[in-house]
Amino acid sequence: MKKITVLPSWCFRDDAGNQLDLQLLRLLGAVHRRGKLTQAAEDVGISYRHAWSVLRQGNAFFGVALVELQRGRGAQLTPLGDKLLWAEQRAVARLGPQLESLGSELNLAIAREQQGAVSVLRLYASHGFAVELLPKHLTALPLDLQYCSPHESLAALDRGSCDVAGFHLPRGAVGEHIRASYHERLNPREHRVIGFITRTQGLMVAPNNPLGIEGVASLALEGVRFVNRQASSGTRSLLDGLLNEAGVASTAIRGFEVEEFTHSAVAAYVAAGMADVGFGVQAGAEKFGLDFIALATEDYLLACRHQALKESRLQAFLDVLGSDAFQQAVQTLPGYRLSRCGEVMTVEEVLAP
Repeated sequence: MKKITVLPSWCFRDDAGNQLDLQLLRLLGAVHRRGKLTQAAEDVGISYRHAWSVLRQGNAFFGVALVELQRGRGAQLTPLGDKLLWAEQRAVARLGPQLESLGSELNLAIAREQQGAVSVLRLYASHGFAVELLPKHLTALPLDLQYCSPHESLAALDRGSCDVAGFHLPRGAVGEHIRASYHERLNPREHRVIGFITRTQGLMVAPNNPLGIEGVASLALEGVRFVNRQASSGTRSLLDGLLNEAGVASTAIRGFEVEEFTHSAVAAYVAAGMADVGFGVQAGAEKFGLDFIALATEDYLLACRHQALKESRLQAFLDVLGSDAFQQAVQTLPGYRLSRCGEVMTVEEVLAP
């Protein structure tokens, strides 16, 4: 079955209707990575002459140069070229989950038109790098994947809107308050918990940590600019717990009210120089070339109704979680580890103090 992937695309157009070559951003990204226009053109798959043409068109469109070429020093982005590149990175990181969810809905609609009634696994979970892998491995089972917060996911499970719901449980004392909140959502008689992964969360900072940030107490230092996750996210709940444990008031943190909706979007924000530090997973930091300060480990778990475990679609899902292919893919993610992946546990077993 063919599947649709929805990708964001930029369009630079002025009031007169003039439009730029869509290869401009790809070329800027390649210049940033390679430092030479010849190698950048090769990466993009265009000739050196065409690369020059794309850059000249971009320079004329914006009225300033986007790439600085120096003999013997290669090529580097100008401040505007850098801004354009990081704006694209942030847009992709921010819109990615919504577009994945839209693609999931479209693929489900296509499957139903092609095959009629189909067995679908409805998974509601917060966005993460391990969850991103699931559609690639659940090839034989149509997946309706919707990204939302842990409490929204569990609420959807409670009302029957999904089959599997993702939630996070930090290890250590900071997780106790969060653990208590899940007692209200998970019924030991009705629900079961499926093991998935553990992941490391912490602070994302610029390479070589120029401000010498050491932990959450550093977020309140004068001049430090922070970028946050949205209030409903599990990552935000973890950060709030760490701040409370350290006695750091959120009002003392510059930028605490600035929110992004994915780990990648936070990392892109820091990598673009718009903030000095963000909070998220190690995989997000490494994706954007940032240094990472580990602060906490959390279990990412999956909940379902115990009756659903008798259904073939849930069994197929458990088979994928336990497969060598999926588990090997998870182990390539920085800061991620398998944790009883695909094993079914009782609520008491997971939420016991």
